[in-house]
Amino acid sequence: MPKIKTSRAAAKRFRKTGTGKIVRNKAYKSHILTKKSQKRKRNLRKSTILDATNVKSMKKILPYV
Repeated sequence: MPKIKTSRAAAKRFRKTGTGKIVRNKAYKSHILTKKSQKRKRNLRKSTILDATNVKSMKKILPYV
């Protein structure tokens, strides 16, 4: 059986926790930051757990992560 290729783009953006959940960074933190409040920008720094609806497709493109 051949090995499955990992999507390198996804591998750089997602990681797995100790319990096996997939963690991602939040969007909307790259530009037009002047109109966003300090609290909103601070909360965008934190990572969050991937939604359950996307887990199946992410496990397919990240088989070994």
